Amino acid sequence: MAKIDFGGVIEDVVTREEFPLSKAREVLKNEIVAVIGYGVQGPAQALNMKENGINVIVGQAPEFKSDWDRAVSDGFEPGKTLFPVAEAAEKGTIIQYLVSDAAQRALWPVIKPHLKEGKALYFSHGFSITYKEHTGVVPPKNIDVIMVAPKGSGTSVRRNFLAGTGINSSYSVFQDFTGRATERTLALGIAIGSGYLFPTTFEHEVFSDLTGERGVLMGALAGIMDAQYQVLRENGHSPSEAFNETVEELTQSLIRLVDEKGMDWMYANCSATAQRGALDWRPKFRDAVLPVFKELYKRVKSGEECVRVLQSTGSPDYKVKLDAELREMGNSELWRAGAAVRKLRPGNKG
Repeated sequence: MAKIDFGGVIEDVVTREEFPLSKAREVLKNEIVAVIGYGVQGPAQALNMKENGINVIVGQAPEFKSDWDRAVSDGFEPGKTLFPVAEAAEKGTIIQYLVSDAAQRALWPVIKPHLKEGKALYFSHGFSITYKEHTGVVPPKNIDVIMVAPKGSGTSVRRNFLAGTGINSSYSVFQDFTGRATERTLALGIAIGSGYLFPTTFEHEVFSDLTGERGVLMGALAGIMDAQYQVLRENGHSPSEAFNETVEELTQSLIRLVDEKGMDWMYANCSATAQRGALDWRPKFRDAVLPVFKELYKRVKSGEECVRVLQSTGSPDYKVKLDAELREMGNSELWRAGAAVRKLRPGNKG
């Protein structure tokens, strides 16, 4: 492991230099990796491993025709490398459980009988294991239980792989029956195209992930965009101006500077007026939202957010309600203005 200084805290991480793809192939040469679920993470991880020379099969319910057809179009052959879920789970020596959290609970009675001694059960999220009292996902003691959690969507995992960069991933070993669990985990992390791997626990992964999704990454971001856009519109600014100042400048300019060299570098490369205002207002926003984040983390840690997810996503009419919520967001003036602005970008007519 490489020791890296993260702002004065030394962490151990695993890089491609220390654990090259050639070593991952050697570790996995006798394994059959069964990717269960071809929805969000499944396609990216399966294709990346396949193109990295790993023996990959896909398990997908044929009745979910769009996902089955997508696997076929991506080159997985029915009866050879594409199977119904139970058949793939039986064939795999490593079972990558990549269906949604709610589906993991529902499919568990199908998967569990195929977890024979010495196999590995792989997750990309700590949800089902951490909240096992709610999900019922309790693996047998004679298998490895491992996790590689890419810090990005399946789309980003695939895009970054094709670009030759990779998404950073956390990893954890929950149960090491074979004595090979760690090397299996790291090999899979490299095989799916991780930029680097950093250790965590199943519990820490799910607590940070649920907090991040509900907070900065999605929930808070959308919420503050809604608020700023509303204030600008109420004060007479046009939709185009309000959207550009709220979203477009962030996504097309500033966040790219943050990505390149950090928040301080972005501040240093803005106007003095922007710089001064940002430095003055940063603590006001921090102090305003800190109680919300504390409440959020408490709900994640207590399992309240888990119960909310399982109850809502498990209801028969969930898809209908979800589609209605997403339509409401998409049809808001903010995001209709966004669609118009995107079409006006040079070279983009979509």
